[in-house]
Amino acid sequence: MIRLLPALALLLAGCASEGPVRAPDHQLPTIVSLNPCTDAILAEVTAPGQLLAISHYSKDPRATSMQPADAARYRTTGGSVEEILALDPDVVVASSFIAPATRAALEDLGVEVVTFGAASTVEESLEQVRALAELAGDRRAGERLAARIDEAIADADLTGQSIEAALWQPGGIVPGERALISDLLRRTGFASYGEARGLGQADFLALEQVVADPPEVLLVAGSDNGQSHPVLEQLPGMLRESFDTRLLYCGGPTIIRAAERLAEIRRSVS
Repeated sequence: MIRLLPALALLLAGCASEGPVRAPDHQLPTIVSLNPCTDAILAEVTAPGQLLAISHYSKDPRATSMQPADAARYRTTGGSVEEILALDPDVVVASSFIAPATRAALEDLGVEVVTFGAASTVEESLEQVRALAELAGDRRAGERLAARIDEAIADADLTGQSIEAALWQPGGIVPGERALISDLLRRTGFASYGEARGLGQADFLALEQVVADPPEVLLVAGSDNGQSHPVLEQLPGMLRESFDTRLLYCGGPTIIRAAERLAEIRRSVS
């Protein structure tokens, strides 16, 4: 790739926060991640110092899927071309929604850009884990993470009849059946309250509907007024449980924590 002139590199270095600069093994590609979901996976499959920066979203409690201690190990970037060039990575990993102008500028400067879409099933997430590990140069790390994900789902797959659950996300909406969290709910023994009532992706679930027609389990992942209304404590036969928003949107290691939480809830119902 094209290397920056020393003076320009020093100037741009001021745009980056503190953190490791270069992987110890120069045969491994250095990586900058601009996607909070790939941040979490790459943190698991890269060598120390290989992941030069993660997206700023991963240090935002409202957007991260990483544990704070894990995110704190890395510098962050807002995704500007100047910040990325200051880090001088071999590869930039981004979502499929990366701005075309940003991608074109990076590629014109010799930086490889690899994009990943949102995984909608566990299988798609496992494919991404393996692809990112391959990109990082360590297939075995990808297989180890994939095995941990499979094991967590197997441990959470309790035998018995499916339990109807409604997942109440921020804004009072429900996930669609093509969402990763919906696939994980099915795999851990929950039947979709929303699907049975014709609710699709991002449809609004009103407090009045929950009161009139309560699910067996209400998973509350939001903080709207209706989602904490005292009437919810008075609904007979309904278990209400909190569900961390950090477990909603990303795959990879997030699946492990989500499966463990869902298994805990299933045991409470039983």
